[in-house]
Amino acid sequence: MPNHSEQSNNDSFFEMVYQVVRLIPPGRVTTYGAIGKYLGAARSARMVGWAMNNAHSVHPPVPAHRVVNRIGLLTGKAHFSTPQQMQVLLENEGLKVKDDQIIDFNTYFWDPMEELKI
Repeated sequence: MPNHSEQSNNDSFFEMVYQVVRLIPPGRVTTYGAIGKYLGAARSARMVGWAMNNAHSVHPPVPAHRVVNRIGLLTGKAHFSTPQQMQVLLENEGLKVKDDQIIDFNTYFWDPMEELKI
């Protein structure tokens, strides 16, 4: 069981993840690893995934469907209300998905390191 400070650290990390994900424009996607790298925790892709798994009840809403694995696979689809919902949301934004993978992934990739330069 995590101690209180670990839980607090997770909560603040999750909130930072949610802030980044809310900035991804419709029709674009990023990866768990790219978010972790942007937040200075390059090896935290799995933690970003946990944040996305918990994002569905967060307010303001977090467009978790815009976060995929490093090759464009919809690895988070099981955490939506139906396994098809993630794909439907992406297709409604103009992306094409085949066999749970975004077609032309690099065209739609949104890199927070580039897009959110200060």
